[in-house]
Amino acid sequence: MAKKRIRIDLEDTDGAKYNFNIEGNITRDKVLKIFELMDLMNIEDQEEAPQLDSVGAKIWHIVDKYFPMGKFTSTEILEKYEDEYNEPVKLSIISTYLARFNTKGRINRLRNGREWVYQLVKIPQRAD
Repeated sequence: MAKKRIRIDLEDTDGAKYNFNIEGNITRDKVLKIFELMDLMNIEDQEEAPQLDSVGAKIWHIVDKYFPMGKFTSTEILEKYEDEYNEPVKLSIISTYLARFNTKGRINRLRNGREWVYQLVKIPQRAD
């Protein structure tokens, strides 16, 4: 089995750079601890506008903007994509990216008859 590795590089508003590397037996708890540490250090994502320089980024923007809580299909993403960006895209491209997002753990997918139904994966917030 291949060794798992996660690397997170961040820069805060003051220009300080942070590098986090996790190797080996990576668990969800270990990743959540890194995010908690980032929260304690008050490191936040400072992007005002998302970088929409690729089809994948545009598809992810549609998923995050229109379906943050509910379920959706690739056809619904296709419709929103064409409305939002006013450019055509093939359904197979949408399906490929959604499958990749599923493999990366960013969305869940379930079979519903002849089609896949997707839902955004949210990391639960701890109540302090």
